[in-house]
Amino acid sequence: MERVKVEVPGRAYDVVVGTDLFGRAGELLPELPKAATAFVVVDSALDEAVFRGLGEGLGVRGLHVVPLAVPAGEAAKSLRVYETLLHQLATQEAHRDDLVVALGGGAVGDLGGFVASTYMRGMPVVQVPTTLTGQVDSAIGGKTAVNLPEGKNLVGTFHQPVAVIADVATLATLPDRHYRTGLAEVAKYALTLDLELLDRLEADPGPVLARNPEALEPLVARCAAAKARTVVEDERDTGTRLILNYGHTLGHAIERLDAFAGRTHGEAIAIGMVFAARLAEARGMTEPGLAARTQRLLKALGLETEGPLPPVREVVDAFRLDKKFHGTVRFVLLEDVGRPIVVDDVATDDVRDVLIEMGAAA
Repeated sequence: MERVKVEVPGRAYDVVVGTDLFGRAGELLPELPKAATAFVVVDSALDEAVFRGLGEGLGVRGLHVVPLAVPAGEAAKSLRVYETLLHQLATQEAHRDDLVVALGGGAVGDLGGFVASTYMRGMPVVQVPTTLTGQVDSAIGGKTAVNLPEGKNLVGTFHQPVAVIADVATLATLPDRHYRTGLAEVAKYALTLDLELLDRLEADPGPVLARNPEALEPLVARCAAAKARTVVEDERDTGTRLILNYGHTLGHAIERLDAFAGRTHGEAIAIGMVFAARLAEARGMTEPGLAARTQRLLKALGLETEGPLPPVREVVDAFRLDKKFHGTVRFVLLEDVGRPIVVDDVATDDVRDVLIEMGAAA
């Protein structure tokens, strides 16, 4: 078991990474002396045995456990589902000292955190991610949100959890496609912040692809530590934390234009990272070869790096609804692996040219 401390001023918490942690959930939580009930926001597609295991661990702490099932995937991140959960908390007389537990993938974590941040002006939340995307990225750092038809994560708050419990044993239960989508976030960390991890993945991705627990525990802990360092420097996503959006500008646009029902988050940002590498090359910011190296890494991890893109006009229009749009589209680009920068002055013509080169209709 490994612990990564997220040292946010006044709200420090641990990310605990290990195997078979759910039965120990009660002992892994911080002191919550007034909590009587744990309201577990749970993905309806999750194996019931996973919920039971966590419930037993929380019960050891003396908490009454109440499940609140929500739809699987991005369908959970809607204002309708959010409102339903608020009504459920109110009818069951939830109090602000009770606990919300988000059990499932990144969508459940975003939704559960948002509910916790707003009900009675804020309840403590524990993130219990069961997907690779959640464990290495989305459960850490306090971003919460739901989607609107117009765009992804447009309604949300910053609300740090009191703990994150990342049990890598749950990753063995994921369908291949959902596991690979998390590897896109791993690749993001390797390309932007962790060159040692990049070297390991390029040399031999086999143990990670095989979901070897001895490989996954340090992998998740490394990514969690990279995320934690960035969050501590920039909790509110106004400076250095923006580099964690590498590949996400195009990725989020693809998700929105697919109506959140097409490519997964990881599949979309994999294409987004290839686009960002090609854009950096087109601008002369990096040496030729970055895009090819990015494609090799992603393909080795089982991710598609090509695929149908929406028409250029639709993509550019979607960019304007990105949360980080300020008159121009903001991109995270690489001067080289491990050297990300935020660029605000990318010309629309440059974006259009790269999109067309990647197959988007003009």
